[in-house]
Amino acid sequence: MHFFEVLKDFDIILGSRSPRRKWLLEESGIPFRVLVKETNEDFCNNRRPDEIVISLSKSKAEMFAKELENDKTIVITADTIVVIDGKIINKPGNEQEAIEMLKYLSGRTHEVFTGVCIIGNNFHKEFYDRSLVRFMPFEEEEIIYYINKYKPFDKAGSYGIQEWLGFIGIESIEGSFFNVMGLPIHKVYSALKDFVKTIS
Repeated sequence: MHFFEVLKDFDIILGSRSPRRKWLLEESGIPFRVLVKETNEDFCNNRRPDEIVISLSKSKAEMFAKELENDKTIVITADTIVVIDGKIINKPGNEQEAIEMLKYLSGRTHEVFTGVCIIGNNFHKEFYDRSLVRFMPFEEEEIIYYINKYKPFDKAGSYGIQEWLGFIGIESIEGSFFNVMGLPIHKVYSALKDFVKTIS
């Protein structure tokens, strides 16, 4: 297929250590390698969630200035946050914080925002996706079981939709399932197709 043949000529970098994002790119057939650079993930709470995730993903992409000196390099970065009651629920710092987060989300609907930045020498695209997730009410022992078994301390909202809590706990979801996993892969794929069209 022409699209994949063109992409093979580029060094596509996923600037994320997330195994979920890695898996989604692999399954979409996009050739890439992982290279992670540490960035400051602090943000201003008085901005809209979509602005926050786009800003964070853009800041991550800007760390790859040296790699982007090569006009055959494309960098993909992303950031995901969970929002409920207008509050941002980030990654838990410890087990107790994880328990409190999941108790707060239990039996309620929350929003998941993921911002993405795709940048190359002559290409720059920023976008976000939003999904609504409704959880069934959880018993405390279910929350503790999940945290002890899966240790979701690297995940916004203290959960992974592709794990046990997602299997047994999601009553409904509106929007992209994969966005909740951490990467709206349909939009990434579409953006790369747009890029290929610009150079074809």
